[in-house]
Amino acid sequence: MARYDTSVPSELLTGMRLSRAALGRGELVVIPTDTVYGVAADAFSPDAVDALLEAKGRGRTSPPPVLVPGIPTLDALAEVVPPEVRRLVEEFWPGGLTVILRARSTLEWDLGETRGTVALRQPADPIALELLSETGPLAVSSANLTGEPAATTAEEAERMLGERVAVYLDAGPVGSSYPSADPRSGSTIVDATALEHPEGKLRIVRHGVIPDAEIIRVVGAERCA
Repeated sequence: MARYDTSVPSELLTGMRLSRAALGRGELVVIPTDTVYGVAADAFSPDAVDALLEAKGRGRTSPPPVLVPGIPTLDALAEVVPPEVRRLVEEFWPGGLTVILRARSTLEWDLGETRGTVALRQPADPIALELLSETGPLAVSSANLTGEPAATTAEEAERMLGERVAVYLDAGPVGSSYPSADPRSGSTIVDATALEHPEGKLRIVRHGVIPDAEIIRVVGAERCA
């Protein structure tokens, strides 16, 4: 286990290199995001995802979201991307919006009991985006023990997760990108699976850093539950 200060160029280079290697071995890495710190695992390694859930004290009924490097990956991972979702991600990605869609049936992964869906987000953090551009999609959940507040510093994450994580990328306090939100707020999560159907509506399942009113403004009140 090691923590690297990403404000120091030499530590950033070493930390990123070791993070890529650790993720490739199926180990866990704590990374900064624009909302809170996240604990990351290779999304296509069932053992790594299991290790992530175990580190947090979660079961398979709480599958982790998947962070992606950009909108093109949305089409690679989701079976259908409704027009309303395209408007949402064009408005709020990279940023604090997580979208639940039906996962492509051809994907060879096991994130837990997802019921055929996947929660996707592109974070607005340069370190997270650089890592994602090199590794591809990562399963990432907030870097805390279940029941504890989400970590907004690497020190808080390390205190809770300790040696269960191989590498900590320390970018200082996070969450300042959304000054109107609680600093420990996570992303706003919307379930867009029903939008595949003409009468289906989007459902906000977690109120986070993107206000509900902004979601409704983009999608339209008639398409929100």
